[in-house]
Amino acid sequence: MSKINIYEQLAIKTDSKIIMLVMDGLGGIPLQPDGKTELETAKTPNINKIAPHSTMGLLEPVAPGVTPGSGPGHLGLFGYDPIEANIGRGVLSALGINFPLRHGDLCARVNFCTVDSTGKVTDRRAGRIPTDENKRIRDKILASIKPPAGVELFFETEKDHRAGLILRGKKFYENIADTDPQRTGFEPLEPVADDPQKGAQTVEILKDIISQIKKILADEQKANMVLLRGFAEYKAFPSIEEKYKLKSLALATYPMYRGLASLIGMDVDWKISSQEEQIEQLHKNYDKYDFFFIHIKYTDSSGEDGDFQRKVQVIEQTDAMIPHILNLKPDAFVIACDHSTPAKMKAHSWHRIPALLHSPLCRPDKLERFDETHCLRGGLNGYESKYLLPIAMAHAMKLNKFGA
Repeated sequence: MSKINIYEQLAIKTDSKIIMLVMDGLGGIPLQPDGKTELETAKTPNINKIAPHSTMGLLEPVAPGVTPGSGPGHLGLFGYDPIEANIGRGVLSALGINFPLRHGDLCARVNFCTVDSTGKVTDRRAGRIPTDENKRIRDKILASIKPPAGVELFFETEKDHRAGLILRGKKFYENIADTDPQRTGFEPLEPVADDPQKGAQTVEILKDIISQIKKILADEQKANMVLLRGFAEYKAFPSIEEKYKLKSLALATYPMYRGLASLIGMDVDWKISSQEEQIEQLHKNYDKYDFFFIHIKYTDSSGEDGDFQRKVQVIEQTDAMIPHILNLKPDAFVIACDHSTPAKMKAHSWHRIPALLHSPLCRPDKLERFDETHCLRGGLNGYESKYLLPIAMAHAMKLNKFGA
């Protein structure tokens, strides 16, 4: 039995409450060698008020040197092994818009992008077009595209420049490489299967669809091409309630994270769109659930845009939520992130992630603030992120004793 699986045997149902606040991509690095990270720069009086009475640390999201995507990063925070439980982002995007997936559907996440006259990508996110523009372009695609024989095709708006592609009707092969080159100045990649023989039919279907979309969007100024990522076949997944006896509610404003929560059986509020509504629904539903997942997206997108100061501002805005959360007196309160997104790198990174656990039963580190430097001296430092939720469950008295 693995260490992570033992918690499933020890988990018990109680009335105690756990709240996990995830600031996506929170971890950072200084812009200059002698500088500060975004978290170290931000003014966070409310978090720092509880920091001396909490346990903190820098956690390993997957493995040393491994840069996680949002899927494995979050699954680790929810107590799943991020390597064993990894699933392509396409499924998460589809679930995030509450699309009625069927087993065997092949899903891919779509980035609308901009290519120049030579076919090279100049903007991987098409200027982050607004969602209404996304819907117009989606309708344009659906009005003209002709799915290959025997294939049912769905093309759904997610948010901003992102969409979801779902294919149904055949036995598809899911181990297809992304067509996103992950950098500008290069042409979109061809879809390639890791087993060319097994994936031949699926690859040809995808090439045909991409070719059609390219022609349909040729007259668009910004979103004139698509990049496909995270191919995955939809299949059953063990729920967080089955694993940990947690009746859970997800309060996320961004579709993909709703999808991730839905994948593991959390109830999802599909309507909230602001931090104020997250707090409102947390209070409204507090008596109905054991575990609450609150997701903050824009720490991550600010980092991806290389906007150090905006990331600082998002952290400070999120700090203002803390008193409203602590007023509920949760048995365990967690602040964490799924991965680091340093503005200096404009991308996810392999750096360990800052985490804080506040509980009446914690062994306090007595450190004056929550940031990467202080986390290095905390009691959680060095743990794998997959143990964070079980540790919080222990502090909420949701684990039985092991052995006699």
